[in-house]
Amino acid sequence: MIDLLFCGNEGVFDGVLTCTLSILRRIGAKTPFTIHLFTMDLSSMRPDYTPVTRKQRDFLEEVVRDFHPDSRVLLYDTTGYYQTYFSGCPNEGAYCSPYTLIRLFADLYDTIPDKLLYLDADIMFNRDIRLLWNLNLEGYEYAAAPDHYGKYLIHPHYINAGVLLFNMKLCRENKLFQAARGWIRRKKLPFADQSALIRSTTRRRVLPQRYNDQKFLHPHTIVRHFSKRLFWLPYPHTDNIKQWHVEKVHSVFGYHQFDDILSEYLSLKEKFTART
Repeated sequence: MIDLLFCGNEGVFDGVLTCTLSILRRIGAKTPFTIHLFTMDLSSMRPDYTPVTRKQRDFLEEVVRDFHPDSRVLLYDTTGYYQTYFSGCPNEGAYCSPYTLIRLFADLYDTIPDKLLYLDADIMFNRDIRLLWNLNLEGYEYAAAPDHYGKYLIHPHYINAGVLLFNMKLCRENKLFQAARGWIRRKKLPFADQSALIRSTTRRRVLPQRYNDQKFLHPHTIVRHFSKRLFWLPYPHTDNIKQWHVEKVHSVFGYHQFDDILSEYLSLKEKFTART
């Protein structure tokens, strides 16, 4: 069993669906998956901060069960934990969505096993997920790759928290998440939960960039992370192109490696929309 964690509001559906499809279509064996979906209702803060719906969960479970009958999708409402730990905290209005903070509740659920792969929703697997999942984490709380810009601007081993392979047993023993929640409550941090995790880490395994490539797509790239990036032409600017922006994936990046997955995504999205 491979256990994945995604976090977000109702709008995360396209990302989770495309990322999941990339995992299923690039893995070389029929392996069961459990997808843990953390969500919450913060519509009182912003109208679009609405939780992942039961219909979205059910549809995702259909997709993974079609691949392997033992797969499942578990939906968690973390609203109560958020209100207890983070409501009104200095990082509530951080540069990123408050939904990034809720992965810091992973240690509070008994259904989360001793090994867990957290993924941002704007990720596509270019190669077999087992190249990441099967890495040895003995003595490490987690494994992560460098942040593409942070490794130049901050530190060569400054990690990007969009792909985190957790040794949950050691994280619980070392109280990693508990310490990170404490940082979030006490101090305004430059990168919110990412900074909190880094400051709370005892020992981590730094992976090569191919495990979380935020700028390029090479044949050896395992994970392509469609995070916001800098473009120099026709003038210096940033853009936040996601994998479900299919036309831009073709026209701006010139990628066709994911065409089989994106074609299936568009078909499934049409099917889901027709139901709702």
